[in-house]
Amino acid sequence: MLKSSTCVAAALTALIATSAAAEGELNLYSSRHYDTDERLYSDFEEATGITINRIEGKADELIARMEAEGANSPADILLTVDTSRLARAKNAGILQPVESAVLEERIPANLQDEDNQWYGFSQRARIIFFDKADVTNPPASYLDLAKPEYKGLVCIRSSSNTYNQTLLASIITNHGTETAKTWAEGMVANMAREPQGGDTDQLRGIVSGECEIAVSNSYYFARAMRKDVKGLSAEIDMIGVQFPAQEAEGAHMNLSGAGVAANAPNKDNAIKFLEYLASDQAQVYFSNGNDEFPAVEGVALADNVAALGEFKADEINLSEVAKNIPEAQKIFNEAGWK
Repeated sequence: MLKSSTCVAAALTALIATSAAAEGELNLYSSRHYDTDERLYSDFEEATGITINRIEGKADELIARMEAEGANSPADILLTVDTSRLARAKNAGILQPVESAVLEERIPANLQDEDNQWYGFSQRARIIFFDKADVTNPPASYLDLAKPEYKGLVCIRSSSNTYNQTLLASIITNHGTETAKTWAEGMVANMAREPQGGDTDQLRGIVSGECEIAVSNSYYFARAMRKDVKGLSAEIDMIGVQFPAQEAEGAHMNLSGAGVAANAPNKDNAIKFLEYLASDQAQVYFSNGNDEFPAVEGVALADNVAALGEFKADEINLSEVAKNIPEAQKIFNEAGWK
């Protein structure tokens, strides 16, 4: 995997810029940090003969980079994680609409930007996990997490985390602003500790006994079922899985997605890459390689992902959810969610 150090990134930018319009190339800016994605890139190159040049870094850094590069940006594709970042890229003016019958047919409408500037290609369910020995009545929904009976029991990430921002934005969209405010306040009261670490750390909190309930994306748990994850896999059988809101809207799904850069020098190749990500081959690999749920309906799941069980997913339009992300951050701040 290429590193995103300043020197390496600058050198790559210079290299790409000199051949940006060359036939048979694709300049990919990616914040997906998974080694398993190498197979996605190599399979695309083998299938099409198009060479992928990559710059990798954190999502906000890549978005800022593309803004600064402006019309001279060599970027063809921005590939990133979570609806909030895809919306941020769109609002920054660094993406462009795409016309593709393949994408329209294969990617569900609720996983597309309303202006066709980004598409979701894989999904992660935001799930409630619990200590099976100590929690006999786990929260049945996100709203239940904020009930007083769970005071001091919950581990969850910070308010700056994009997964939580999009989750709260979905609560605003599904239940209204006042309910969202009450939920955020209740969650702060119910935290077992101040927010810290990533999703895996929330699950480790159950193993260590720091908390009895945790919120995490599905693929962190599925990964620990498939391979050894320190501080989690050895004790994973003690953790129960609760898909939220099964009698209501369903489990919140966040995305990994991509869009074509506003000034893409290789636009046709960029669209081919998006269409490839929607292919059965790539969709299966998202699940097998990174423990995610495919965006395309009917694609087979990896065994460890399927082992999580069947559930109802929230099919709310994520373009609508994205509009409520600024309000979500405001609510977090007012509730004192660090």
